[in-house]
Amino acid sequence: MSTRTDTPPEAPAPAAAPAKPPRIPLWANPRVGLVVLLVGLVVLFTSLRPAFLDTTLTLVPLQSDISVYAVVGLAQLAVLSLGQMNMAVGRMAAMSAFAMGLAYDRLGVPLVVGLLIGLAVGALLGALAGLIISRTGVNSFVVTLALDFALVGLITILYTRFTDGVAFAGQPAGMTSLRNDTFADYCMGEICGPRIPLVVPFALVAAVVVGLIFQFTRVGREILMTGANSRAAELSGVPTRNRVVQAHALSGLLAGLAGFLLAANNGAFSASIGDQFLLPSFLGPVLGGTLLAGGAVSVLGTVLGATLTQVIYKGLNLLQFQLDQLKLYIGLVLLVALSLDRVRHVVAERRGARA
Repeated sequence: MSTRTDTPPEAPAPAAAPAKPPRIPLWANPRVGLVVLLVGLVVLFTSLRPAFLDTTLTLVPLQSDISVYAVVGLAQLAVLSLGQMNMAVGRMAAMSAFAMGLAYDRLGVPLVVGLLIGLAVGALLGALAGLIISRTGVNSFVVTLALDFALVGLITILYTRFTDGVAFAGQPAGMTSLRNDTFADYCMGEICGPRIPLVVPFALVAAVVVGLIFQFTRVGREILMTGANSRAAELSGVPTRNRVVQAHALSGLLAGLAGFLLAANNGAFSASIGDQFLLPSFLGPVLGGTLLAGGAVSVLGTVLGATLTQVIYKGLNLLQFQLDQLKLYIGLVLLVALSLDRVRHVVAERRGARA
């Protein structure tokens, strides 16, 4: 007679806790590196040229320039989030500036109304580029480069038609104050207002709004998802075509704002606005850690990258470097930034593999 003993079933093994994503080492964090480099450059330029810390000569104009190029960097960041690019960012700024100058000179609209008109023109141009890219599948480089060439001719024709090729003469009330005044001019010295130009808040608001869009809104998160993996995002129900159009519209709108800020700094709405925007538009985001492949952006890094670029420009100008030398050094900075971007990729991949 045999007996059977039943063994109780084994309890399932507890599920392993999900591994935490690998952290980038401090030395590989682009924002920390930018801050360290900025401090080092300020100390270097100040020791070589004490005038670098002169408020009127250097610091106030430097803040105005940083404001312009930080917004330019944000305009490029908006499409880099998709892994795409906007080669027409300078011409969109110029076209927006033309619309603003025409409204101020011929219609006599207030400052804010003209600004809104320019922003609308920039957003429409960006949306047009995004619409062509999303519907045809043509590479963003090709589409925006073609748009850039078309706008070059159109801007020349428009300025020749309306101003005989010169800048608009009429300016709205408040434009001179934006160019020359700081917050300290409206207070008792520097007791209740620092020496910060009036154009700086425009850039700060733009940076905060763009950061909030990508951090907290559904549209921003879905744009990043589209940039990380367009096919997977589409299968997840993300309207990827609409997100491409919206990202490019945001890029055009920010380009229009940059055109307005540069016109305010220069004191004129002219056809040359935006001519120098293309390279700095990439420098700020890339130096700040925005991925060229899309899917990740850094608004703070873009602002720091634009600040670093303008500090280099101002410092080399005070050291009496020629324009060609300035372009050479800025080009070298971009090459180094691209190399560091690749190093960050390799570090992240290796740490992920070990994890």
